[in-house]
Amino acid sequence: MKDVYTLADLSSREILNEGAEIPARIAVLGNPVTHSLSPQLHQPALDEAGKNVRYIRLELEPGSLQQAVDAMKALDFVGANVTVPHKFEALECSTDVERNAKAIGAVNTLVFDGDETLGFNTDGPGFVNAIREEFLVDLKDLRVLILGAGGGAGQAIATQCAIEGCEKLILANRTKSKVDELAARLQPYFSGERLEGPGDRIETSDFDPSALIEASDHVDLIVNTTSVGLKRTDPSPFPASGLQPHHLVYDTIYNPARTRLLADAANHGARIANGLSLLLHQGVLSFERWFPGERPLETMRTALKKTQG
Repeated sequence: MKDVYTLADLSSREILNEGAEIPARIAVLGNPVTHSLSPQLHQPALDEAGKNVRYIRLELEPGSLQQAVDAMKALDFVGANVTVPHKFEALECSTDVERNAKAIGAVNTLVFDGDETLGFNTDGPGFVNAIREEFLVDLKDLRVLILGAGGGAGQAIATQCAIEGCEKLILANRTKSKVDELAARLQPYFSGERLEGPGDRIETSDFDPSALIEASDHVDLIVNTTSVGLKRTDPSPFPASGLQPHHLVYDTIYNPARTRLLADAANHGARIANGLSLLLHQGVLSFERWFPGERPLETMRTALKKTQG
């Protein structure tokens, strides 16, 4: 068995299953994908449910997703998780897409149903569940600042915040034009019966420190969806002087477990959480898409704890 498979390994069942007792029938698709914890998250749940399904990592070059999907369907795969950089391509490969994924504009979960390729996005709903679990509050009741809202994960979380009708949403991105377009697309979600107009409830910002500090005075939840923090030598994507004790700070990065942003936030008395809970809850929702009626939350939670030593 391999740690990481490639498109060439999908050429036959004999190659794919070499050295394994259980057939590979679900994969996480990405590039790179070596670091993914998805197999450790899903395999225990598959085993406990008696599915006789092996979960593998599949590294694909950009532009090759459709070819991989066709090969997996021919090999009787159940479905797949999709990560960077293939989420937008997965949307194009889907023959039918759920409403939430259409709104987000990206797919992170594929279900193979006969000739159909069904596309879902569990990132947004998983984030809702993660915030409720970590901070005991509903996303709809919060004022939210998203760092890196122009990227795939940032757009998914921003869109979910809008769908939930959060109190206020500030989208920050190094290239502000990206989030200006996103804000225009999300503005209709904020056209409710409240006294404030849509322009008062959704705003955009660049990464200028003074602008971020100004924004921090008007939010409860700060979410990092950038890759800044993946390296232990990375700085924080947010100025420490803008962090306050009332803030909830969520970093979608889970390795390292405490980024510079989270360390700074804790030092300022804020409540913090990392992306493991998002990985958990989006994973549970993916499992439910593949196997309706099954929700192995506690099994997956235990599996994730084991990965943390």
